Amino acid sequence: MPNWGGGAKCAACEKTVYHAEEIQCNSRSFHKTCFICMACRKGLDSTTVAAHESEIYCKSCYGKKYGPKGYGYGQGAGALSSDPVNNEELQPQEPKTPHPASANSNPSKFAQKFGSTDRCPRCSKAVYAAEKVMGAGKPWHKTCFRCLLCGKSLESTTVTDKDGELYCKVALTMPGSVLQERR
Repeated sequence: MPNWGGGAKCAACEKTVYHAEEIQCNSRSFHKTCFICMACRKGLDSTTVAAHESEIYCKSCYGKKYGPKGYGYGQGAGALSSDPVNNEELQPQEPKTPHPASANSNPSKFAQKFGSTDRCPRCSKAVYAAEKVMGAGKPWHKTCFRCLLCGKSLESTTVTDKDGELYCKVALTMPGSVLQERR
């Protein structure tokens, strides 16, 4: 029977994939919306996909499931892990319905869908993964990750914190600075 305008079958949902929406990986076709990590359900592209047999993962989940284990391979505080790896969280799973966090009793639909209820301590707005920078144990927007005194943009090598606020290391040495007085 001829294939009248149809396309290949999607490896994830097994429905027809038309050429305009097709992504190919390991000689298999996917819809753009079906090309997601089997563990964490994040969208993938050619730079973030890692395939294992018939399964596709983001590089992070692939590394956790199939990568090397032990000292020097990101297992924590530099200790060998003799405990068995909990692969339950890395197994292919059904899509989960988002659960709002208790910090915000009525998060936006966007926050529910993309799972962010972290708040930036500087501006009090939601911080999403793409813009999150951690400092002083808290999530910050990249644009808010600045010295409180001089406004200089900070990096991991130039940041220091005092009482939950961010400062540049230069501010520590400034005579008469708030930080000098607190020492």
